[in-house]
Amino acid sequence: MLRPWQKAIIKGIYDTPTRRAIISVGRKNAKTAISAMLLLLHLCGAEARANSQLFSTALSRDQAAIIFNLAAKMVRQSASLFEFVTVRETIKELACPGLGTLYKALSADAATSFGLSPVFIVHDELGQVKGPRHQLYEALETATGAQEAPLSIVISTQAATDADLLSILIDDAKGGHDPKTKLFLYTADESLDPFSEEAIRQANPAFGDFQNAEETMAMAESARRMPAREAEYRNLILNQRVEASAPFVTRSVWNLGGDTADMGGILYGGLDLSEVNDLTALVLVSVNRGMFHAKPTFWLPEDGLAERARQDRVPYDLWHKQGHLQVTPGKSVEYEYIAKFLAKLFQEQDVRKIAFDRYNMRHLRPWLKQAGLSDALIDDRFQDFGQGFVSMSPALRHMESLLLNAKIRHGNHPILTMCAANAVVKSDEAGNRKLDKRRSRGRIDGMVALTMACAIADEHHGQRQIFPVSRHSIITDIRA
Repeated sequence: MLRPWQKAIIKGIYDTPTRRAIISVGRKNAKTAISAMLLLLHLCGAEARANSQLFSTALSRDQAAIIFNLAAKMVRQSASLFEFVTVRETIKELACPGLGTLYKALSADAATSFGLSPVFIVHDELGQVKGPRHQLYEALETATGAQEAPLSIVISTQAATDADLLSILIDDAKGGHDPKTKLFLYTADESLDPFSEEAIRQANPAFGDFQNAEETMAMAESARRMPAREAEYRNLILNQRVEASAPFVTRSVWNLGGDTADMGGILYGGLDLSEVNDLTALVLVSVNRGMFHAKPTFWLPEDGLAERARQDRVPYDLWHKQGHLQVTPGKSVEYEYIAKFLAKLFQEQDVRKIAFDRYNMRHLRPWLKQAGLSDALIDDRFQDFGQGFVSMSPALRHMESLLLNAKIRHGNHPILTMCAANAVVKSDEAGNRKLDKRRSRGRIDGMVALTMACAIADEHHGQRQIFPVSRHSIITDIRA
């Protein structure tokens, strides 16, 4: 028997003309069952059109077989359906010879079929698609042009990031740009305790009904005890946009440091320089009674800022207006601009060490000298920090300890928070780790800078400088 929330979805699809329906809900809420019912409705029911083609898509053959198997099971268990529908098990097809309709399950790991003309499509677990495009999805969606009123059903838990295909579709539907796109989204409010029953119920309308409430609460408790499981729990159970492969830091752990940083005294920094037009990050850290207080500064080129915001699907332009992001003139982050900022910083603050990635430092050094910093200061205050396993693994262990023990204050700076959410680690055979920009789902420059800053602060904080050097004696000339 259909539940009221299931009836509301079906009514919402057919009450008014619909081109695309997106049904996103937590696991074990019978998404597949609903799509199988709709599939049969269009194959041999009231919505069937003579000689039409129907398809379901999935990323793998096993996933593609799930909808087929459930629809075939419904046919076999119904005497009236079994009389009219032919099940072709080996090739994953259902046919209604009397109407000339045909359904076939397709998978992305099979050759993409062109020349099709579907009237009904189910895209299963589209949230697993990484990035904004998918060949099979586009092949079928663009093949509906010959049909008068095609219908696509998307069923999935949410994707990991805003830049993934399903997220783009959901955000567009939220904007209400196309009245023929219907969105049925069940997701837990991020302001709620993620392990509470209230949060679970928001994303799981079948909770306590045909979804096992006891088992689901046990999953929540397991994720509470073991942070490595939280990301998967949030994505699959709470239906939130979270990278299911474990990120370096979970959102709940990161939020422990959300209090405003209280900067002052001796400062240490981490500098992650961009190549040309990417994000450049400087994070300053001060240590007070065992607490690490962090203040980030970010730069992007002024030209093309709105376009980069669209590409990365984050509000750089808004963050600039709010004062969280600085822009440099032109189309690239000019090192001259960064050098002047650093020279002024050394003049006004007691900055003892800045850790940097050696790769781009060779380009920054001449500009630092032109900005008035002497070779002596550069050599004394800038410290080479390798990005490989040898340097980053102990730094990440220290950062992890600070985060887990709530000994860092970052004030939930929006860009730094974005970088933390994107950060993914790579491990070698010995279990050493480093932040991996290639595997991460977006910009992580701020997290790299924060990790270096905290590591260098931990190394030098509290040490007595045997040969103190006056800042003013080694700054030859701070140019305007």
